[in-house]
Amino acid sequence: METITIPKKELKAVIKESFREVLNQEIMNFRALLLPFVSEAEQKDINKRYGKPSHRIAKTIDIET
Repeated sequence: METITIPKKELKAVIKESFREVLNQEIMNFRALLLPFVSEAEQKDINKRYGKPSHRIAKTIDIET
């Protein structure tokens, strides 16, 4: 097996960035879990009262339960 040598600073930066990415993803998943569930009937009522939302989507997260 071949050994790769990288400076300690560079390794630390890579680990830090990877940790930030994972933490950010987990926080987004947690926030999405806290969103209230809206049934189809409720959503239809909301659309009827206020109109459909614009098609501008800021961010979408799918969570598997």
